[in-house]
Amino acid sequence: MNTTLVQTIKQQFLKKFNQNPLMIFSPGRINIIGEHTDYNDGFVFPAAVNKGIIAAINKTTAETSIVCANDLDDTIMFSVDTIAPMAKESWGNYVLGVIAEIQKLGKTIGNFNMVFGGDIPSGSGMSSSAALENSVVFGLNELFNLALSKAEMILISQKAEHHYVGVNCGIMDQYASMFGIKNHALLLDCRSIEAKPFEINFENYELMLINTNVKHSLSDSAYNDRRSVCESISEMLNIKALRDATESDLQQVKDKVTPENYQKALFVIQENTRAEQASIAMENGDLETLGALIYGSHNGLQHQYKVSCDELDFLVDRTKENKAILGARMMGGGFGGCTINLIAKDAVEDFKTTVSKAYKNEFGKDCSIYSVELSDGTHLIK
Repeated sequence: MNTTLVQTIKQQFLKKFNQNPLMIFSPGRINIIGEHTDYNDGFVFPAAVNKGIIAAINKTTAETSIVCANDLDDTIMFSVDTIAPMAKESWGNYVLGVIAEIQKLGKTIGNFNMVFGGDIPSGSGMSSSAALENSVVFGLNELFNLALSKAEMILISQKAEHHYVGVNCGIMDQYASMFGIKNHALLLDCRSIEAKPFEINFENYELMLINTNVKHSLSDSAYNDRRSVCESISEMLNIKALRDATESDLQQVKDKVTPENYQKALFVIQENTRAEQASIAMENGDLETLGALIYGSHNGLQHQYKVSCDELDFLVDRTKENKAILGARMMGGGFGGCTINLIAKDAVEDFKTTVSKAYKNEFGKDCSIYSVELSDGTHLIK
């Protein structure tokens, strides 16, 4: 957690509102493997990280609530008595959606003031949106004694994204951000919403992220489109979700769907298996197998699910030339964001130099590289 940022956000709140706030840290997340399986009731392998959203929040007796996005130098004002969605692209919908979903549960909240900022790189696919939603619901739960469990809070955050932002996300991002455990990844069953923690000790290896610094405009519409393909094929197979299908089940409807949609469903079934196999590899300390599964995930995302892009593929292809890297893949919804790489610690600096130069030569822009530490989930900053 960025202690300098904590002080900045706290000072901004004191300056604007002249009262002491509750301080909350809500982390972003990485996902080791299991991409686009969460909305198919499948398995994912995320972990909360030490980059996230810092929020300062407190009650107000005023007729309006004020929420300030410090990084954007932007403010919204509203009354909790008259909540309605803003223009589609506004960050305010993450906040307002959470309030609306709390109210649907019959819970009463008053007006409040909030200042927030973060250090999750923009467009990185590390779920700054889930971190923001969780910081709001967690803060309101504390302020107004709503007695919500963490399990209830993440469903509120997810529904806010569905109903106010228009992205039909699964539960992984909100879960990982809320329930993260320091130095652990979580094998999450997205149907039962239960997770098994795995202590992460890659010994001489570490996880490194490379941000393409691009976000192609397809991302949200393509996400919703693929979700609807998965749901329609599940319906054809008369099952609740693709998590319940095998590859031979899928063969039964091969002639009823387009080849492209067949491949999308096949990817989900195979990716779900990879996530389970990854947990076994990690228990056995078998990093070579884990790396091969990570590469397999990218191959499927690129060629079957078709959510990758030239920049992501370029970064993954560069790793295959380097024996010190066991696996790499795109991470997140796709069409930009980060690759996640399992790399030998003693090879990090050299690879950073060579891949940065190659990326700049190829695309005429810089990539950003960072290591992350695995963090506890959303919590009060004491």
